[in-house]
Amino acid sequence: MTAGIDTPDRRGRTQLDQHGRDVTGNPRVRIHDVEVLSCDWYVLRKTTFDYQHSDGHWSREQRETYDRGDGATILLHDTDRQSVLLTRQFRLPAYVNQHPDGMLVETAAGLLDGDSPEEAIRREAAEETGHTVGTPERVFDVYMSPGSVTERLHFFAAPYGPGTATSAPGGIAAEGEDIAAVELPFRKALAMIRSGEIADAKTIMLLQWAALDGPFRHIRAD
Repeated sequence: MTAGIDTPDRRGRTQLDQHGRDVTGNPRVRIHDVEVLSCDWYVLRKTTFDYQHSDGHWSREQRETYDRGDGATILLHDTDRQSVLLTRQFRLPAYVNQHPDGMLVETAAGLLDGDSPEEAIRREAAEETGHTVGTPERVFDVYMSPGSVTERLHFFAAPYGPGTATSAPGGIAAEGEDIAAVELPFRKALAMIRSGEIADAKTIMLLQWAALDGPFRHIRAD
């Protein structure tokens, strides 16, 4: 008996080897087998499939996919003061891959955990920044690392200000979170992309959206 397949894993999941077997949207792809390599918290699978190439021949391929669920992120902005509210927290994967201290400046974000994207991002914004936002503006949905990670990230934006501050920032301590809220002038945030001080993809994407099509599109970036 295998946890996550025949018996529940520590998150109560079974049949994790069935994920992806029934997809039929691409006639050039035939799923052959799905093997669960790990399901300690998130799920690592190895999928074997047949793929028809552009010249018509078929080949047997294998790919590993990491499934951590879908997520959402949000850019909190104050157009009157021309500022944005971001977060700073330690990211081990960045730290062990040559980031100087692993402390990344990011937009608030988190996994959906069964909620709708809008519900999830309102929850995460409140937990991480202490601000309760209304209905967020949907920006776009993006596959962040489609070569290996299944996650689709839902991007949002919303205004913030003194009236939306309802609690202390910081995240959930019981889950090991130690998150600081970081308020920056919008122009400085853009400059931090150029300097490398902001090196998080989702944050860069939302800041550039804000400059091109979003709430700061009429502001000249120095």
